[in-house]
Parts: sequence; C-alpha cells; structure tokens
Amino acid sequence: MERTSIRLGGVDLHSTIMNASGPRSAERGEIYELSAVHAGALVFKSCNLAGLEAPENLKNRGVEHFAAIAGELTARGKQIIGSIVGTSEDEFITVARILDRAGVAILELNLADDYVANSVAPFASFERLKALIGGVRGAANGVLAVKLPPRSQFPPRALADLLKSMQVAIAVCQNDLPKDLEIDLATGSVKGKLRALSHAHAMYQESENLLDIVAVGGINNGRDAYLAHLSGAKGLQVGSALMKEGAGALGRIDRELDALLGEHGKRSVSEIIGRLTFTEA
Repeated sequence: MERTSIRLGGVDLHSTIMNASGPRSAERGEIYELSAVHAGALVFKSCNLAGLEAPENLKNRGVEHFAAIAGELTARGKQIIGSIVGTSEDEFITVARILDRAGVAILELNLADDYVANSVAPFASFERLKALIGGVRGAANGVLAVKLPPRSQFPPRALADLLKSMQVAIAVCQNDLPKDLEIDLATGSVKGKLRALSHAHAMYQESENLLDIVAVGGINNGRDAYLAHLSGAKGLQVGSALMKEGAGALGRIDRELDALLGEHGKRSVSEIIGRLTFTEA
C-alpha cells in the first residue's frame, strides 16, 4: 500500500511489514506462499554455509538452497532479505558473498542468536565486531543489516557509531515495548519522563538517524505496528502472528496499519516514525 511504503537502508519497499526470519521462511513452498500474498520484503530464515539440523530455530538447508530461490524471486522484482549465521568470520563472508551474487537486497548478519555468540563471540570486543562486519562488507555489495542482541557490553551510541563506520545501514532490534504501555495514537504521546521504552527505541534514540531501525517481536496487529513506528522503527518483522495465522497475517497487519494512518490523517507512515513524545503529567 502506498501509505505504508518505506525506504529502508536505501531500498524501496512496498510495506514496512515483513516476516521475521524463521517462521514459514525456510522451505521453497512456504517462501513462495509468503511472496505471493504480501507485497513487502521477504526475509529468509537464517542460514549458514552447509545447513544445520540443530538448533531447531536455525535448522536450514544451507545457503545454496536460499540463493537459488533468491535468484528466482528477485528476477520477478521481489525484495529479499537474507539472514546469515555462522561459526567463523570466513563462513559469514562466504554466505554473504553467495547471497549477494544471488541478488539479495539486504544482508542481515544475525548476531543475536546464541549459536553465533557461543562460536564467533562478535561482541567480545569492538575489534572482533569490526573484523566480522568489515570482512562481510568487503565481500558483498548489498545493504548491510545487523541483528543485535537486546543486551551487550557496548553503550548504544558507541555501538551505533561503530556500525555506521562499518557501512551498516540497518539495526534489527527487539520490539519489547511494555504490554501495559498507554500511548495516545492521536498525539503520539506517553506519560512520564523521556526514557527508552524498548531495545528498538533505545537504538533509535542513541543512533540519531545514523541507522534505520527494524523492530522484531510483539507485532500482532495494526496498533502494535503503529506504536513500534512511533518509537522509531522503520521496518517491522512479524513472527508470532505469522506462525498462528499463516501468510495472511502480514497483509492483515499492513491493512490495519494503513487504516490507522488514514484515521489519524497521515499520508505516509514516514510521518509517524520516531514521533513519540513524553509528557510529565
């Protein structure tokens, strides 16, 4: 929908809504189903070089499986986000290069999973993180995104500065907004002092427009999407609703978001991104 279209990391997308990496995004049939029913970007399940049988959340057929599908779908104009895991810097680089050559628009380095933390330890030091991202950046031309763990030893601003210096365009963060949070959608205001309301909101505040933010988790309806956009997210990844409802959940949330934007007199979702305000009363 025109009102929910966005430019994310320099890539034009028909909708801010996309699937989260994992649910219904590993096998050819389910990937094609997602592509057929939703105009937004399609996120592949995180993959490594040879494939994995375990852990279950990262079970995949390997990068060549996804590269073949990417080549088919990008030829039809679909914007693809490839998600990458690995146990070494070399594996990340190789997988990124293969997906990049297949035409993937955005390469997401999944550094939030324990599988990566326990093997590569990317957040052990700034030097380790820079070496990993720099290796991928030198091997691939696509837009880079980094999926971040909710907590690391690095202050958000320092992390944002580092990512931007490594030509990362997008940070993928948890959308862990409090369930009982009361936000006035008409004014975009929440009671209380200025504070970070979620991991995604914290990175948005600290990055000062250095990075585009993608929020993942907690997006089950149009109101959830509207709130996440107010807190600074440009893109939204949907997981639980997709698992429960199937591929149609993405279109439903997109339509609900579009309706809310119209209800509040907004011509574009860009008008609400990061517009959250705080009132002391």
